[in-house]
Amino acid sequence: MNDSCIFCGIVRGSAPAFKVYEDDHTLAFMDIFPVTDGHTLVITKEHCADLFAASDIALQGVMATAQRVARALRRVLAPDGLMVFQLNGAAAGQTVYHYHMHLMPRTAGEPLALHTRVPGDPARLRELATALTAAL
Repeated sequence: MNDSCIFCGIVRGSAPAFKVYEDDHTLAFMDIFPVTDGHTLVITKEHCADLFAASDIALQGVMATAQRVARALRRVLAPDGLMVFQLNGAAAGQTVYHYHMHLMPRTAGEPLALHTRVPGDPARLRELATALTAAL
């Protein structure tokens, strides 16, 4: 764990999050700055900055959790598509240096964006987290 990492704080329970799923190696929660409705993050519980530093177990766990949550997103939101992405380093657009994957439901014709600084509505994030957890 890294004391200055917000995602480590979420894993420890000292930082708030709208959790969707958790197991021994991963945690999935709603992005508080969602680009699309249902934008969910899947993180490793171990602190590692990026793909290059992540263990095989962490990477396997993130992918398995991503698929599980993606299926729940499809059941709950029925999006036209799902964008799955992961960024490594500032030049690639990474802003939180703790390995994580984005699951972003997409609607046909919607403009493509990776990040926003507009906070999501907490009531909607809570509602989605609850619905996704139930769909798992």
